[in-house]
Amino acid sequence: MSKLDWKKELAHLYEASAKKVSLVDVPEQGFLMIDGHGNPNTEPRFRDAVEALYGLSYTLKFEIKLSAPEQDYKVMPLEALWWMADGSPFDMNDKKQWCWTLLIGQPDVVTPARVERAREDLKKRRSSPLIDEVRYERWKEGLAAQVLHVGPYDAEGPTLDLLHAFIGEHGKRPRGKHHEIYLSDPRRCAPDKLKTILRNPVA
Repeated sequence: MSKLDWKKELAHLYEASAKKVSLVDVPEQGFLMIDGHGNPNTEPRFRDAVEALYGLSYTLKFEIKLSAPEQDYKVMPLEALWWMADGSPFDMNDKKQWCWTLLIGQPDVVTPARVERAREDLKKRRSSPLIDEVRYERWKEGLAAQVLHVGPYDAEGPTLDLLHAFIGEHGKRPRGKHHEIYLSDPRRCAPDKLKTILRNPVA
């Protein structure tokens, strides 16, 4: 039996060109989310938050696979919303001032009740310091501009410039938080081949 691949079902949201910025209308979706702040390279909470999100996401996936095999699905990629603690425009270099929300999309078969059952099951099997801070939330991002960045995370500057130039040239203005979707696993992918969708909601 084939698994639901939500990333393919929503291909226009999870596929992007590295050469051309596009506009997408992002509908309401369910997510597991957790918040934090500080430099993700040095802040232990960031690592613990990623672990808690994936732990709960995979627990949900396997419990649904056991109870309803026809609803089996692939776990979605990690995403993050980024903004500055002082409310200024997002600055790639001032990492100490970064605030973030990590999130992983969930198919509609995931419900708040299922999330709570999976949370309790996960806590029985292993310790996860932030598992109780993960929340389930439905969120609609709306109209946004996005582009694919290929390369290290710290080299996103020119791609961000391309994204923001497109927004201005099309009579829009940025709104909300800088959004990144991580299509590559940094543990298994060379830095120069990392693929990340950069997205910014627009008005």
